[in-house]
Amino acid sequence: MAAILQGMLASSLMILVLVGPTSAHSHGPDFKVGPWKDAHATFYGGADGSGTMGGACGYDDLVKEGYGFNTTALSSALFNDGKACGSCYEIRCAKGNKWCKPGASSSIFVTATNFCPPGGTGCCNSPNEHFDLSQPAYLQIAEYKAGIVPVQYRRVPCKKRGGVKLTITGNPYFNLVTVTNVGGAGDVTNVEVSGGKDLPWTKLSRNWGQKWETNAKLVGHDLTFKVTTSDGKTVILQKVVPQNWQFSQTYEGQNFM
Repeated sequence: MAAILQGMLASSLMILVLVGPTSAHSHGPDFKVGPWKDAHATFYGGADGSGTMGGACGYDDLVKEGYGFNTTALSSALFNDGKACGSCYEIRCAKGNKWCKPGASSSIFVTATNFCPPGGTGCCNSPNEHFDLSQPAYLQIAEYKAGIVPVQYRRVPCKKRGGVKLTITGNPYFNLVTVTNVGGAGDVTNVEVSGGKDLPWTKLSRNWGQKWETNAKLVGHDLTFKVTTSDGKTVILQKVVPQNWQFSQTYEGQNFM
């Protein structure tokens, strides 16, 4: 029901390039499942998932990027200015509610890919913890005519097929890296890049959502990326991007889980 915030940058054609890099993982406990909490849920977009692409996390084609249509927009209280993009949740319709779908699975698993802005019906106004689900996700747990239902949710590890994906757009003097399909905690908190002795480890800054920027000269280098998630775990994608890389291509390395 909440309108999608339009992406601040035009979508780029993404070509997936599998390069099979080696990876190193930091040590530490696996991401833990959080406690159940109370919230509410609505839905937006079409029954086929249309109207959910793009949005405030900087993702483009949710299917190609590994998210599919089990996705959600988060209210301000959960979105955390975009830092929660990529986090995953288990959501179930509150027990005993008449709008819970008969025979529905006990819960669904969704990834945060968008922002539910305050205003309108007030569902996403602070301090409400609210999920604006894609319609296909919502219809797995509740009836269409309900519109809004009480739910319970908990933070869970993200289980993704394939590896972490990196898409570089921009130009030789400004590089924007979109990080997608991240397992484990899912929400990226730090990105660094290295291109050998001529390009030592360089920290990228968050532009918006999960788009990370740097003015470092990346063209002409084979690139190793270091990606860290909110639980402090890091994956090092060794030479995941080859020396002859091209803008708007997508490169895939290993994942956290």
